[in-house]
Amino acid sequence: MTRRYFGTDGIRGQVGVAPMTVDFALRLASAAARVLAPNGGTVLIGKDTRVSGYMFESALEAGFVAAGVDVLLTGPLPTPAIAYLTKKLGADFGVVISASHNPYFDNGIKFFASDGEKLSDELEEAIEASLDEEPITRESKALGRVQKATSARDDYMAFLKSTIPSDMTLDGLKIVVDASHGAGYKVAPRVIAELGADVVPVGCSPNGRNINDGCGSTRPDLLKLTVTGVRAHVGFALDGDGDRVVMVDERGDIVDGDRLLYILARDRRERGVLKGPVIGTVMSNLGLELALRDLGIEFRRAKVGDRHVLAMLKEHGGILGGETSGHVVCLDKTTTGDGLITALQVLAVMRRTGRSLRELAQPMPQLPQELINVRVARRVDVDGIPAIQDAIRSAEEVLGDRGRVVLRPSGTEPVVRVMVEGEDAETVRSLAVRLADTVRAAIA
Repeated sequence: MTRRYFGTDGIRGQVGVAPMTVDFALRLASAAARVLAPNGGTVLIGKDTRVSGYMFESALEAGFVAAGVDVLLTGPLPTPAIAYLTKKLGADFGVVISASHNPYFDNGIKFFASDGEKLSDELEEAIEASLDEEPITRESKALGRVQKATSARDDYMAFLKSTIPSDMTLDGLKIVVDASHGAGYKVAPRVIAELGADVVPVGCSPNGRNINDGCGSTRPDLLKLTVTGVRAHVGFALDGDGDRVVMVDERGDIVDGDRLLYILARDRRERGVLKGPVIGTVMSNLGLELALRDLGIEFRRAKVGDRHVLAMLKEHGGILGGETSGHVVCLDKTTTGDGLITALQVLAVMRRTGRSLRELAQPMPQLPQELINVRVARRVDVDGIPAIQDAIRSAEEVLGDRGRVVLRPSGTEPVVRVMVEGEDAETVRSLAVRLADTVRAAIA
């Protein structure tokens, strides 16, 4: 079936504009209850720090309780915390209210199954099919109850620390922690401090409207300035819901998801614990593929989106995958992408080897890559527009076999992403601008 609401990462949009309205959230809760807990059960609900999160939390809570589902509320916690806690606490499913890296005036709703993994396409489609039915209101004796999950934060922090060796500390390291004024604003600096590091927090003072505003993984300039300004050894920045991370070395240079994936794959290979191929996406830098090939590590590309990376990891028996944006999946540690776990794994490699982040990342070359987001008013099929396809073929002829062109509609934002990669930065930039102009003209 054609999806009306679910994208690559749940349902997302501008608050107050369909589907991100209170009445839709209530109907969504009822539909999810029909599909995921038809005979009652328990749902765990977490959120990030957006001011609209309280509104959607209340609407979902009402819909679930009316349908006979008990509700556990965690308050602000990273998306991967809800994935972990859904399984640990024995909930039938989990819900996260977040628009991830989007600005505060957007919000979203996504689900996890009882095993802490994202829902299958079939379950999301079943929920959509149930949205046209009237919301359920059971009789009083069959209504659900609501409780606060009081131990949720401590449970998640204990889990985070368990993903690195028990005898390993971060003593002697000065680390800048940027939580993007988002869901990780409490757990991120606390975990790093409890492991012994000297923590310099930024982006850890949410006010409901400053999430992702000039900070976090999508705006790392503040992190870069702070790391060099306080002479830290390393820094990392999460996105608004804590499932992505980018890191910064001691010189203030960005280490993105591709290089983090390279560091973790090389370390696991050297320790003899790497399994299966490493999975990237069509947007992963060609330098990652070449560097892994030099190490004898198989690399495969999935479609963009962590659900596609996860599916390919499972299909091929892999444990490491991720995206350039910093959405890295360590299946030997958890069930979904977790920015804090990724950062801790990299910090553990630094500790184990005695090498700086810069030294660890340096062996991977990064080919010049230009990404331009072309804003659109509606979803478009770029494959069906001859002018765009002609422009792609023309660019590919210029690049030859030492470059790539990728055009794709975003699943989370109203944009078409135009990516060009090759050996010469000026050529790459020129081709990307030309392609972006073609896209704008073709969909005007």
